[in-house]
Amino acid sequence: MQDLGKMLVIAGLALAIIGAVIWLGKGFRLPGDIYLERGNFSFGFPVVTCIVVSLVITVLLNLFRR
Repeated sequence: MQDLGKMLVIAGLALAIIGAVIWLGKGFRLPGDIYLERGNFSFGFPVVTCIVVSLVITVLLNLFRR
């Protein structure tokens, strides 16, 4: 049960840091992210960013499961 507590605290801190970076940096885009802007319409879908975040979370969870 202590391992679960540690994992939740670390995940919460990581989310807070990521949120602060996005909030202060007004978001970030990696090459490969889709962003369209036409007139008063804009659409963004962070494909590469989602893949990178998914890989990082997968590695972190695998490290904490051992």
